[in-house]
Amino acid sequence: MTNLTPRVAAWQRSGTFEQVGGHKIFLRERAGAADLPPLLFLHGYPSSSYDWRDAFDLIDGHPLVVFDFLGYGLSDKPRDEQYSLRIQADIAEDLAQRFAGEPVVMVSHDMGSSVATEIIARDIDGTLSFTLKSALLFNASLVRERASLLRGQKLLLSRFGPLVSRLTTESSYRRSFRGIFSRAHPLGVEEAADQWSLLACNDGHRMLDKLIYYNHERVTPPTSDRWHNALRTWPGRLELGWAELDPICTEAVLQAILRLRPHAVVTRLPNLGHYPQIEDPERVYDVIRRHASQG
Repeated sequence: MTNLTPRVAAWQRSGTFEQVGGHKIFLRERAGAADLPPLLFLHGYPSSSYDWRDAFDLIDGHPLVVFDFLGYGLSDKPRDEQYSLRIQADIAEDLAQRFAGEPVVMVSHDMGSSVATEIIARDIDGTLSFTLKSALLFNASLVRERASLLRGQKLLLSRFGPLVSRLTTESSYRRSFRGIFSRAHPLGVEEAADQWSLLACNDGHRMLDKLIYYNHERVTPPTSDRWHNALRTWPGRLELGWAELDPICTEAVLQAILRLRPHAVVTRLPNLGHYPQIEDPERVYDVIRRHASQG
């Protein structure tokens, strides 16, 4: 088992573990003002809620919950699980109960934004167990056919996926991860070490092919149709935050989303790559604060 870096160990101490669906899920939460809507953060693949750590310093007043999806970060990583977006949405629903019925603002990134589309679909169905006030979705392959997957991601989705997972090393991971950051805001050495320690915790790097399963769901009916329809027809307030130098979720993906939802408000983030909340936290949390403050 890979040792956690000092910063990640401190992050672990700041949170707790909750039993959800028979598994331990890591979360960190903060109480807030009764007159401000709570914020639920959903992280991406293959990282963790650590991506959203600056929320606790840069967002005042709002109740907050961030957590690691099953198979990610500090949460349990069962080897026999099929990592469907629906399972991750179940966990998000369970943890949203901590807001005691208050309407929730959902903030998501990457795979978390895909989970968000299932949550939105449940709201349309009338089966969602909490009130969804609004949704702010950052870069994600929401129309996966238009995404520019990395070579490693394509291999993980192929029949060679299990082998690629077994051969993943810290150096190969860092090289790939570094490539999705912008030149103006490169991946730092300390950040790279933190991210690897979270991924490799309990050998999570050996199951990357399992964790990326959701990409198959995104292009396979009826689930793909369900999630596209959620973007198209949800009557709630849905906004997009889009880092313009993302090499995976490119302008082509954004335009495909806008064809589904032409009137969506888009906040563009020039000169940022796939992890804008890590590259330039101040700019990203300005967008989140503005979104959360609206009625």
